[in-house]
Amino acid sequence: MNNPATAPAPPVSMPTTSVAQATSPATPEAAASTPSLDEPRLFINRELSWLAFNERVLEEGRNPQVPIVERLKFVAIVASNLDEFFMVRVAGLKQQLSGEIDELPPDGMSVPDQLAAISLKVHAIVDKLYATLQKELLPELARYGTRILRTDELTDEQRKALEAKFFNDVFPILTPLAIDPGHPFPHLRNKSINLAVAFARDPRDETNPGLGVVQVPSGIPRLVPVPSATGRHYLLLEDLIALHVTAIFPMQRIEGCWPFRVTRNWDLAVDEEEAEDLLQVIQQELRRRDRGNAVRLAVQEAMSPRVTSYLVGALKLDERHDVYRLPSPLQLADMMSLVAYNELRELRDEPFQPVITSALKDLPDNDEFFGVLKERDVLLHQPYDSFESVVEFVQRAAEDPQVLAIKQTLYRTSGDSPIVRALARAAEQGKQVTAIVELKARFDEESNIQWARALEAAGVHVVYGVIGLKTHAKACLVVRREGVRLVRYVHLSTGNYNPATARLYTDLSLLTARPEFGEDVGSVFNLLTGYSAPQRWNVVVAAPLGLHEAVLGLIERETRNAREGKPASILAKLNALVDLDVIKALYRASQAGVKIDLLVRGICCLRPGVKGVSENIRVRATVDRFLEHSRVLEVANAGSPEIYVSSADWMPRNFHRRIELMFPILDEGLKRRIHEELLVLQLADNTKAWQLRADGTYERVPRSEKDLPIRSQGRSMELARERARAAEVQVTRVGRLFFAPAAAPAPPKGVPFAKTPPKRKSRRNNKLED
Repeated sequence: MNNPATAPAPPVSMPTTSVAQATSPATPEAAASTPSLDEPRLFINRELSWLAFNERVLEEGRNPQVPIVERLKFVAIVASNLDEFFMVRVAGLKQQLSGEIDELPPDGMSVPDQLAAISLKVHAIVDKLYATLQKELLPELARYGTRILRTDELTDEQRKALEAKFFNDVFPILTPLAIDPGHPFPHLRNKSINLAVAFARDPRDETNPGLGVVQVPSGIPRLVPVPSATGRHYLLLEDLIALHVTAIFPMQRIEGCWPFRVTRNWDLAVDEEEAEDLLQVIQQELRRRDRGNAVRLAVQEAMSPRVTSYLVGALKLDERHDVYRLPSPLQLADMMSLVAYNELRELRDEPFQPVITSALKDLPDNDEFFGVLKERDVLLHQPYDSFESVVEFVQRAAEDPQVLAIKQTLYRTSGDSPIVRALARAAEQGKQVTAIVELKARFDEESNIQWARALEAAGVHVVYGVIGLKTHAKACLVVRREGVRLVRYVHLSTGNYNPATARLYTDLSLLTARPEFGEDVGSVFNLLTGYSAPQRWNVVVAAPLGLHEAVLGLIERETRNAREGKPASILAKLNALVDLDVIKALYRASQAGVKIDLLVRGICCLRPGVKGVSENIRVRATVDRFLEHSRVLEVANAGSPEIYVSSADWMPRNFHRRIELMFPILDEGLKRRIHEELLVLQLADNTKAWQLRADGTYERVPRSEKDLPIRSQGRSMELARERARAAEVQVTRVGRLFFAPAAAPAPPKGVPFAKTPPKRKSRRNNKLED
């Protein structure tokens, strides 16, 4: 058998036919009957599609078969997602509106129509969020002793204890802000919770609104423990402050006190061409960002109309579309704290211990570890396979005296990253270490600045990437001296170098010593550090230097093969499908008879099932315990299937405004594994999967009583355990039921089964356990 580290790689077939050649109708009659692919009806609005994704996430929060604490997580995730949506997407639409820019998207919706539709949809989602929280989740948690109390439920003893807490730990921090002609309306921080306090006033004095504002401190835990002998009880911090508001404004007669919350435009505006020091410019922009325009106002539903109208005017918002009257609590993302505080195991998912791949487990020395990668490619499917193998790869490289250089991209990483520590340690030991730190990773800018400074202090050569482009590629290159030659070892991934999210997101990683991979990834780093673009790529394709063209070319080759009667199919797994050129190419492929299956977790602007256009396209989405994050493309290639893995979604920003990578899987065994254990398995999911209909709505994949229940993520956990057993690795039993008992009918063709069927066991919530 050839050694993949030294043998030449099998050729990667790439189409050479032009777009016009691949897609031109065969006859004039065909051209006349082909519908125009520019019709707005063929496209789904991007913003509404993203909100539909959050509706699917919310449905997991409403699912009684999901443990109660996990349901609370899904509710908090939706609330957090909506915050980001308003801070970026809605803020962008409002900027277009104020700038009188009304460039229509492919679906034809104007900016005012989009804002109106967003408001309508978000109000419906929020209503459902609070109904789920108040009518289902909080009452269920109360059954187990965890409660958020109202102030009218407090006993005299509890009030006394909370009064001491307030005056000792809270009151000294507070700043009462009166609003009158001498005290203009204060600037309120993004996402901060505030109290609007209404004072008695002379209604004839129109210059004095009779209001005060108190910002609820963010440095104190939102859930204040309340002494109780019957469980874990809490009071919201804003309720504790409101309980003592007369002490904050002692000279006023108070008529009412209500919490409210402002969401602001939070996007960065950086002119990289003019920036002499990008890090310094971004730091300045971060300080300015907190003063962005308000885009949403959430108020406690009992707030008086007078106070609400004043806040709307002061914040320059539209009361009809931008105001959300909500029950308490206003900031549902903080309900994740209840998850952390709750220790009842029966209210959570069964713990899952990722499996360390047997190929790299317990290797005694560096020669043996790197020797494995010279002999074979290693594929990791996270979180089922442990991210620890990636951490070990970097740590061994940092400590190995034979390693001369390490080059690494860092887009998002964790608060105490072992990879960052390893890079710093390698630099301190005299190795050549380069880190590409993306300062513009949205919402992680400040964290990345900290890591950049820490790495620079350790001697790492820190680069901020290419001007005008975000570095979203995930790559690590290790250069090791072995005898008289240098060998390059490569890690490529769809996910970030973040041990925390590696346990929550599904991603694919490849570790390899193939020379063609090493050469290409070396060229990528040269591009990032010195603008040195290669003359050609061997196997890797990069954005914005050809990835868009490569994806279009692969789709067009399948189109041509279908017209020539050759095997043709496309199976893609993505987080988002937005790019207009790719969608049109998929429509043309469908018209040519190519069978297309798309696994799109989030935004999908393609409309499947349209007669004469997309009848051969099926779109599915999985929402489950782990966030689906890997990107994979499989094409039939006339009977010689190819599989590509990528850091990029099919969006204009990924193709044209980011550094991204796509690479082939060349090992036949790994290709089979991705096909069977990821792609086919997800297509077979009838438990956690949704399908997109031609009208743009989603429905759960139907399952009859006779159908075998298939849960792809659960099945993947069981397959990881099977591999561990085969390698005699002990792993904690994990997960909930993935398949019915052994007596159930056979699974759909191609769906991998465990060697040992799971057993049936009852639980409090009538779920089935393996």
